[in-house]
Amino acid sequence: MAWRRVSLVCLSIGSAMMLAGCGGSSDAVAPPASTTTAAAPVTTTTTTVLPTTTTTTVAPPPPTTTEAPTTTLVDVPYEHNESYFFTSPDGGFQCGIIKLPNRTEAGCQGSTSPVPPRPDDCMVDWGHGIRVENDGEASFMCAGGLVYTSGGDEPDAALPAGSKLTKLGYTCGTTATAVTCTNDETSHGFTVAPDSNKTF
Repeated sequence: MAWRRVSLVCLSIGSAMMLAGCGGSSDAVAPPASTTTAAAPVTTTTTTVLPTTTTTTVAPPPPTTTEAPTTTLVDVPYEHNESYFFTSPDGGFQCGIIKLPNRTEAGCQGSTSPVPPRPDDCMVDWGHGIRVENDGEASFMCAGGLVYTSGGDEPDAALPAGSKLTKLGYTCGTTATAVTCTNDETSHGFTVAPDSNKTF
């Protein structure tokens, strides 16, 4: 019987221990839940606006010519034996800027009006030519033949209207019907046309 009592006590103690180990109190607090918060990534967008560049190109105005072109002797056939010969645009005058042994001169030969009276010392053709020399004013010339020609069978090339020929210290220019030649140093010269003429 004693053995039975001891077994009962042991059994009671064992049950109590078991309950204590397995059971739980309703007052027990559950450990807090573990929470991890991660910050959301930040995305930055940069927009670059380039400045607008406007280029305006203005075309230059077309060139205008207010002066008559100057004829150069590089591209025209006026030179012959260090002298220069041409015909007026209308073909009425043979002209030249010529180099002689003792002087240079510019002149034109052809019919013009009016003509001054023939001087007493002129025994050949008078009034069909005007020239300007190194010194003094221009004057009508007394000549026995054509002086202002290169000597070819055909008349010399025409100097176009509005052109100028500058050589040997003289400048000759043309209009449609007239020729003006001037000594560049003295400013003396002449203008000759079929129905008019002037010396200066």
